[in-house]
Amino acid sequence: MLDPIERLALSYAPRSARAAWEALIFFNLKLAEAAKPGREPMMIQLRLSWWRDRLSEPADSWPKGEPVLAGLKVWEREAAALIGLVDGWEAKIVGEDGGVELAQAQIESYVALARLLGETELADVRQTAAQLITPGRSSSRPPKLARAMRPLAILRALAMRTEQGGEPTPLRDLAMLMRVGLLGR
Repeated sequence: MLDPIERLALSYAPRSARAAWEALIFFNLKLAEAAKPGREPMMIQLRLSWWRDRLSEPADSWPKGEPVLAGLKVWEREAAALIGLVDGWEAKIVGEDGGVELAQAQIESYVALARLLGETELADVRQTAAQLITPGRSSSRPPKLARAMRPLAILRALAMRTEQGGEPTPLRDLAMLMRVGLLGR
């Protein structure tokens, strides 16, 4: 289930982009669940390898009945980015990179989403995604994103707001997110 911020972010995506956005969000949630801390690393690797194996096959041969996998059919030509996410989660759980590979894979998944949606300003998407994934590392002004990538701008703005800390101001924060959704930055 999507949280309210994810639903708000998705509401700013054009209808034609929502399926790809939803598939990425639900896939990330599914991988996070599979790699939940406290689970046996071998079991995590088995769950992640199932996803890697499915994404390595043509979408027509994927098993029916797994809703997240069904949603990922729109991602078939960018499956390599999704496999990168699986590898990133595995590196975080069983490796010693501290999540560096996962962070890079998450950034690249947003770039792949932009390609999937026909966007051409991939450097802007990469910069915004990097600010989302590692909000404290960049102080530069975010670029304006095309409408199909506005959910990324909203998620980045919230990550930056959270990073700043302080007392939450729900109405002001909502107004800020709506402004970002309308303007793209």
